[in-house]
Amino acid sequence: MDLATVIGVVGAIGSLIAAFVLDGGTVSALLQPTAALIVFGGTIGATLTTVTLRDFLGIGKYFKVAFIHKDLNIPSAIQQLYDISTIARREGLLGMEEKLNDINNVFLQKGLQSAIDGTDPELLKIMLETEVAYMEGRHEAVVRIFEAAGGFAPTMGIIGTVMGLVHVLANLTDVNALGPKIATAFIATLYGVSTANILWLPIGSKLKRRNDEEIIYYEMLTEGILSIQAGENPNILRQKLLTFLSPRMRTNAAQLDDAVAVNTAPV
Repeated sequence: MDLATVIGVVGAIGSLIAAFVLDGGTVSALLQPTAALIVFGGTIGATLTTVTLRDFLGIGKYFKVAFIHKDLNIPSAIQQLYDISTIARREGLLGMEEKLNDINNVFLQKGLQSAIDGTDPELLKIMLETEVAYMEGRHEAVVRIFEAAGGFAPTMGIIGTVMGLVHVLANLTDVNALGPKIATAFIATLYGVSTANILWLPIGSKLKRRNDEEIIYYEMLTEGILSIQAGENPNILRQKLLTFLSPRMRTNAAQLDDAVAVNTAPV
């Protein structure tokens, strides 16, 4: 579970409700089914118009990606590539074929298998980079769904408010009820603006960050596969792949290496 996303969404919604209640309002006053229907129904319809039905129906999965953090564990992948590189350096590319069954990542497994099969290095590079590019394109299409919803929601809220005010102005005989009716009409604007800035746009930004992290991960795997195929020294390969880590993670990886070296040193 990504606590940052959960705390952010819950904290934002909780702050709005708490401030409203502290100012003398009631939670029930914020619950307006007609306003919710206009804002959520209108936002869903407008967003669906801009994307394919297949992409839209996967929105539940995209929410899961935003709220559940998948640890890519780049240091572990670097160590795995280093181990495979050591085998390939010692026994040749065919020597690492037995290790393929131990690899859980399909991209890495297919890339190494292509290297073992003797695929031309330039062709293999194009294949791997193309796969990463298409993956990035799919992710960006998902981000655009949430960005579109974030753009439509406030507008739907304004439309709901205008519709409510039209209804109010059409019934001006009861002057005492004008205040509550106008307040109810503005709930639609509240729904539209708040959902855009608490849910749709922030989740779109979180998915964009997830995409950036995943692209770095697969670019690192691509570099590792091509380096193994080229027969590079495992230590050089490892140093090259460490550049994909942040300075802090790079320092932690170096400290771990030092600890391993001390524990395995001959006495």
